[in-house]
Order: sequence, then structure tokens, then C-alpha cells
Amino acid sequence: MNPFSSGTRLRDMIRSIRACKTAAEERAVVRKECAAIRAAISENDQDYRHRNLAKLMFIHMLGYPTHFGQMECLKLIAASGFPEKRIGYLGLMLLLDERQEVLMLVTNSLKQDLNHSTQYIVGLALCALGNICSAEMARDLAPEVERLLNSRDPNIKKKAALCSIRIIRKVPDLSENIMYPAASLLKEKHHGVLISGVQLCTELCKASRDALEHIRRNCTDVLVRILKDVSNSSYAPEYDIAGITDPFLHIRVLRLLRILGQDDADSSEAMNDILAQVATKTESNKNAGNAILYECVETIMGIEATSGLRVLAINILGRFLSNRDNNIRYVALNILMRVISVDTQAVQRHRTTILECVKDTDASIRKRALELVFLLVNDTNAKPLTKQLIDYLQVSDPDFKEDLTAKICLIVEKFSQEKLWYLDHMFKVLSLAGNYVKDDVWHALIVAISNAPDLQGYSVRSLYRALQASLEQESLVRVAVWCIGEYGEMLVNNIGCLDSEEPITVTESDAIDLVELALKRHTTDTTTRAMCLVSLLKLSSRFPPTSERVKEIVTHHKGNVELELQQRSIEFASIIQRHAGIKSTLLERMPVLDEASYLTKRAGSTQTTASGDSKSAPSGDSKTTSAIKVPNGVAKPPPAVSMPNLIDFSIDDGPVAPTTNTTTSDPHNFMQDLIDIDLPSSPPSGGESAPTVSADIIDLLNFGTTPVQNGPPASSPFPTTTTKSTVLETKPTPLPDLIDSLTLTSSSVEEKPENKTITAFQSDNLKITFSFKKQQEKPQDTLIHATFTNLSSNAYTDFIFQAAVPKFLQLHLKPASSNTLPANGNGTITQDLTVTNTQHGQKPLAMRIRMSYKVNNNEKQEQGQINNFPSGL
Repeated sequence: MNPFSSGTRLRDMIRSIRACKTAAEERAVVRKECAAIRAAISENDQDYRHRNLAKLMFIHMLGYPTHFGQMECLKLIAASGFPEKRIGYLGLMLLLDERQEVLMLVTNSLKQDLNHSTQYIVGLALCALGNICSAEMARDLAPEVERLLNSRDPNIKKKAALCSIRIIRKVPDLSENIMYPAASLLKEKHHGVLISGVQLCTELCKASRDALEHIRRNCTDVLVRILKDVSNSSYAPEYDIAGITDPFLHIRVLRLLRILGQDDADSSEAMNDILAQVATKTESNKNAGNAILYECVETIMGIEATSGLRVLAINILGRFLSNRDNNIRYVALNILMRVISVDTQAVQRHRTTILECVKDTDASIRKRALELVFLLVNDTNAKPLTKQLIDYLQVSDPDFKEDLTAKICLIVEKFSQEKLWYLDHMFKVLSLAGNYVKDDVWHALIVAISNAPDLQGYSVRSLYRALQASLEQESLVRVAVWCIGEYGEMLVNNIGCLDSEEPITVTESDAIDLVELALKRHTTDTTTRAMCLVSLLKLSSRFPPTSERVKEIVTHHKGNVELELQQRSIEFASIIQRHAGIKSTLLERMPVLDEASYLTKRAGSTQTTASGDSKSAPSGDSKTTSAIKVPNGVAKPPPAVSMPNLIDFSIDDGPVAPTTNTTTSDPHNFMQDLIDIDLPSSPPSGGESAPTVSADIIDLLNFGTTPVQNGPPASSPFPTTTTKSTVLETKPTPLPDLIDSLTLTSSSVEEKPENKTITAFQSDNLKITFSFKKQQEKPQDTLIHATFTNLSSNAYTDFIFQAAVPKFLQLHLKPASSNTLPANGNGTITQDLTVTNTQHGQKPLAMRIRMSYKVNNNEKQEQGQINNFPSGL
């Protein structure tokens, strides 16, 4: 016989393929065998059809195409013998899936086999249907499967239940027909039928609310009895695994009980006793027992269990943490992170064990335990937990230091009740892991030091000692040289010594030496070296006798390849040599940045850039991770005024923060604290001048209230500008013209527009008048003087005026005269606007406005549209 003829046995073909030494030889063998099978199919060879299909399945598993043999599956299924049907159904499940159109041809054969008198053929049909059933086949064959759920044969019942799961997933509407026979399966004694029945009921509960209520009402007691019987049963060899009777049935029943008891007090009460029994009687020295205990804990925490039962469950997790198996400890930490919001005190009892997990050799357990410790921290245990974490920071692996440092910094910032405690622990972190401290953390530390005048001397001396001990931690060097430059005289003269502090002797030359050493040490980091140069320049002002030495150090970098350092060196040398008269004024201490505003800004930027991977926050004593923690002695900032995203130009996806009257600047480019957009790095020149702000941030169209209009409504969005009292001046940025088709009405009064005064807006509470002035040399520019009058009997505070204009207009708002509007018209607020009409003479002015203010601390808003501008503007 030809070794590659269609009559070759399957084992011979497998042997030939495995004997191939190269992929080319294997492809040749498969190609010849496929050619022989094709020839047999074309000749309608019935004797070897089942053998050919078996070989095709093996070839399919090797990854070769076998689509030409799909119809052979249908022919074998239609045969009368069991061997042919077995191969046919096996090929059907391997070679086809529910997306194949040819599968529709097998529906009739399946229906016949489901009604067959031989249980084995019925079993084959159920297996195939449970694997490849489509929605159409489910609807056609569901009655037969439902009938088989009541069969006397336990194997048929089991396979029918598993097939029903597939049918429900494809067509959830069929749950109503299956839930009654499914509930009856729970009364069977056969464990295989019980497991499949429990799984079917679980799927029904997920697919249909009616099925959930039916099973909850009729099957809860039955499931409790099943769990009790299997827990108390004697040794049964056929179901025993590691001394535990059928752990698979245990787990399936516990999962179904969790679904039934969720948000239902009556069902939860019915299962409390058996859950307590399972939790206490199950042995935890074998993996099967741990699996049951794990599901039992999940069920207890998922239902309306009593507090004592929850404590029992958490204690089980505590035992898991002491297990030598890493997987068991990891799943215990995962569950504890979820249940900490349910019972924080019970989890707190295992704090010591959790801290030991932070020191585990397994990286995943360390990271998960650290996240759990962070959730456990509250005001009462913050200090001891922080001390333990910092102690471990000294010996932790370098790969773990970054995560550990970040968590310690968050804990110290969030739970610092005293500024001194905050500074001490931040200095320790900088000394131990300064290379892993993020920029925003040491920025916040500098802001905190600048806002603590009583502790500035202590801070600079502590940082001096730390810098003497180690120059390897980058963030430590940055903070230390900044403080030495700002508070050098406090360092040398021991100003502001605390009672518990030991005095330190530092000369002016010592301070210069240390900064110079840091400058030479960090030769690869431009930012650190630039900060060292700034510190030296400031020390030359604090210590005039050292000016020449500082000049020599600075001049050394005039030829530096880094342009930033080269420019600083030249400019600083010029200040020391040529501008000694203004040097002391120029190098005064940096203005103090408002700490509360900085923290608010920082928290907002963190929430904007965070990924999602957000962790669940604990309740009770623990605080949510998103809360803003204001350090000790700093007043909490007022809540920010809500600023809706008023246009949707897809230009700026970030939230818009209201501008404030903050005028202090920050030593490290904190101009972004003034307005929530990107700005040039150069600070404002002084006085009333301010950076320009893009005017495309606000839309005044959809506020959810009906606007008061003085003209026909406009339906297109406007770019806008926002102002408040003493707010920064703003200029617009051109936007896509979205409202070129806007039709507006204009006044037909013959009077010159610059002599005209109009009532731009009037309601029951507020009146706004506009007067106009034009410059002959700039006819496209219009100066508008706005006057706001309060018509009500209550004074308005925090008054803000906002305006929006079409793209062809450019709007420039100046600061308002006040932010308080007296009642009953006893005073006014004035504000000047400049409008530039780029299409002067072609299109009239149009504007949409919004006013927000507070009345007795209640926020109010009014809005309107102005279309009655005089012509010629």
C-alpha cells in the first residue's frame, strides 16, 4: 500500500510527520496526504471517510488549511453508526465554528440525534451543540435541550445543563423556559449533575432578573442543604481530593450563594450559619481547602453578612498572609484591598503581617502589600507606619525604592499634622532615596519651607548636614542648594535654632565649598548645576566677602557646552562685576508662593494626568486618596468656582480653572499657578502687566438655563475670555470660524456710535450698560466702558463678568474696578473692554455674556446675548 494513500492509518501518518527533520519535509508529507484525502473525497470513498477526517483533524491541529473536508463532517454525522458520528461531531467541533454558513446544514441532523434512542448519540449531539451553537441554532433546538434536562439518565442531564449554558449566553430570552427545569436539577444526588445544575443556575442569574428572583426564592435553602451535606459527608473515594469531599462542588455552590445573597438580607441570613461552618471546619493545610476558604471569604464579603462573620473572613485572610505559598498571599492581599472599605478595623488588626509582606522577596507581593499599607494609614497610625516604611527604605531593593518612596511621600504629605514632622521625614526620604523622589514632591517641599519662617533656619541646617553626608541623591542636592542660597545667613549665624536642635558651626567659606562640591559632583545634570549657580550668586549677595570667589567659580563655566549653563555663567558674572549696586535688591529672597493655592493646583494637575489605574479608597478612619491635604498651619483654600467647558472646539481637553488675583511668583516657573494654561517661562515685567491668555477656553452656549437676550438668538459657539477683579489681562487666539453664517441685527440710529450708550443687558436683578469710544487711527478697534448695577436688595460678592465673541472679533478684557456690587443701585462696578473687528464695515459686533456672583454665599449665574450694538462698530 502506498504510504501516503487515503488508506494510511492515522498513527502511520503521525509517525511519518514526526520523522521529518525539516519544515519542508513536513510540508511535503502533509501536502501529499491532503492530496490523497482530496482524491478520496472526490471519489466518494465511504470506507475510509472516518479515517480521512481523523487525519484532517490532526493536520488542522498542525496549522494547515483543512476547509476542503468540512462537508465530510456533515456526511459522517448523517451516518447511522456511532463510530462515524463520533468522528463527525469531533470534526465538526474542531474544523467549524458558529460563524460558518455550512453549519446551518447540520441543524436537522442535530435535532434527529437529540431525539435518538441511544444515549451515547444524544450525548454526542449535546456536546457538539454546547461547543458550536449559534443564536439561530439555539432558538431551533432549545425545546429538545429543555426536554433532555428532565431525562432519567444523569449523563444526559449533565450534558443538557452544560448545553443550556451555551444557549442562554447566545439567547438570554430563553432563560424563562429553562429556569424551572434548572432549579429541579439541584435536587439530584449525582455530583456531576449537581455541579452542572449549579453552574446553569449561576448563568441564569446573570442573564435574567426574573430567573435570579425565582432561584433566590426557591433554591437558597436547597443550596444551603447541599453545602451542609457535602461539608459534613463522610469519606467518599470517588469525590475525595486531598481529604476534602468534592471541592469543585463546594466552590460552585459558594459562588452561586454569593450571587443570591448580594443586596438581599433574607437570603444572606439563611446562609450565614453554613458559611461560618465552612469557614471554621475547612482545613487550610491543603490547596483544595485554601480554594474553598478563598471562595467562602469572597461570598461572606459579597453578601449582607453579619459583622462577626466578616471578621472571621478577614481573619482567614490574615492566616493566608502567613502561608508560604506566594499565590495564596497574593490573592489574600487582593481581597484585603477590596474589603478594607467594608471593615477597616478588622483589617487593621493584621497590619503587622501586611508590613512583613512589604519586605517579601516576591516583587508582586511587595507592591500589592505596599498599596494595602497605604490604604491602612490614618491619622492615628501614620507616624509609626511611616517610621517603619522609612526604616525599610534603607535596605529595600533598588527596583522597589521608586514605589516605596512615592508612597512614603504621599503618606507624609497627606497625614502631616505638624510642619516639623513633615520636614523631618521628607529630609530623611531625600537622604535615603532622593534619586527616586519626583519633581512635584520636592517642589512642594520648597514651597512648604518658604511658608514656614520659624523653621527655615532648622531646615537649611538639616539639609546642610544631609548634603555633607551624601551628594549622591539628586533631589536632596537640589533642595539643599536652594535653601542654602535663600537662607545662607541663617545657616552661618544659627538663626532660628529649635530647643531640640544641636547648634552647628558653619562659616561662609564652608557654605560656598559645599555648593561648589555639589556643582562639580553632578556634572551630567543641567538642572542641578543651574540651581547650584543660582545658589552661589545669591550667596555672593548674602556674604559680600565671598563675591570674588563666587565670581571665579561662575566664570569657570563661561565656556560650558551646555547653553543654559553658559548663559547663566555670563549673566551672573556680569551681575557680580558690573551691577554691585543693584545686586542685593536683585537677589532678595524669592516671594512666598501661597501654599494652599499651590497644593490645589498640584492636586488638579495630578487628577488630570492620572491614568486610571485608580485604586479603591478606604472609608472610616482612612481618607480618600484624592483629598487635598493642606499642611499644618495653612488655611484650606476655598472651593474653586465651577467652570464648565463652554465650547467644544477640541482645542483644549483639560478643565478650565477660574483666574484668581494671585500676584506672587514662584522661583521655579510657577506662573502656571496663576492661570491653568501653558505660558512662556519669562515672568511678568511687573505692575499690572501680565502674560497673554488664549481666549478660546469658554463657551457660553449651553448652561442649562434660558438666557436673557436683547436680540435674535445665535446658535453658534463663541470663543470667550474670563475676568475677575484684579484679573490678568487677556488677548484672544484665532479659532476656526464656526459662526460665519451668524446673522445679527444692528441699530439703525443715526447718532455716531462713539457717542451712543446702550442697555446691553437687564434682568430683575442686574443691569449692564455699554458706552463706546473709537480711535480715528484705528477704526476697527472699539473701546467699551461697561457699567454693572445691582437692582436687587442684596449685595453681590465675587462678581465675575465673562464675554464671548465670534472668531472675526478679538476681545481684550481689562480688570474690573471691584468684585463687590452694592445693593439697590448704591454703587456700580465698571470694566473696560476692547473689541477689534477684523471685518470692520462688513459684519456688526455680536457678543454673548455671562455674569456669576454670590448672594449670601449662594452662587448665582445670569447670561444673555447682545445684538443691539450701534452700526459702524
